[in-house]
Amino acid sequence: MTKNEYIKITNIIRNHPRRIRLTRFLNRLLTGFVFVLYPSLLLLLFSRRDPFLLRAVIVPAVTFLIVTVFRRVFNAQRPYERFDLPPAIEKETSGKSFPSRHVFSVFIIAMTAFYLYPGIGVGLFVIGAALGVIRVVGGVHEPRDVIAGALFAIVSGYIGYWVI
Repeated sequence: MTKNEYIKITNIIRNHPRRIRLTRFLNRLLTGFVFVLYPSLLLLLFSRRDPFLLRAVIVPAVTFLIVTVFRRVFNAQRPYERFDLPPAIEKETSGKSFPSRHVFSVFIIAMTAFYLYPGIGVGLFVIGAALGVIRVVGGVHEPRDVIAGALFAIVSGYIGYWVI
């Protein structure tokens, strides 16, 4: 991504205080919703003594760890670092942009839910896509970061839930 492409993408909200506030709010809301839903799903599985509970914990945990280690090793700069422009979403992290761990997390939780409840899973995929757009427009990720996070989660979830 070039600086001009970055400016073009983030200009959707840049210099529009209401849009910046909305972007920040949606980022927190969607992230929070998914991270409340996942423990709720685990509690439901626990209460039903569902044997899938173990996989619903292990697959996301192991793949989250893999993504975290990969990000540290690869250590891609965030767009606001590369182009010296402030992001709309508050972020002070340097590096560790690729892949997006926020988007990865939503998509691996979506894969977990999809295995059990396809309708909920599809809804979470939509939320994950929206969060990906928000993270790009908000200036904390490039499109490749969010696409890679989503694809890694989908492949990992497929392997962890349908292949193994």
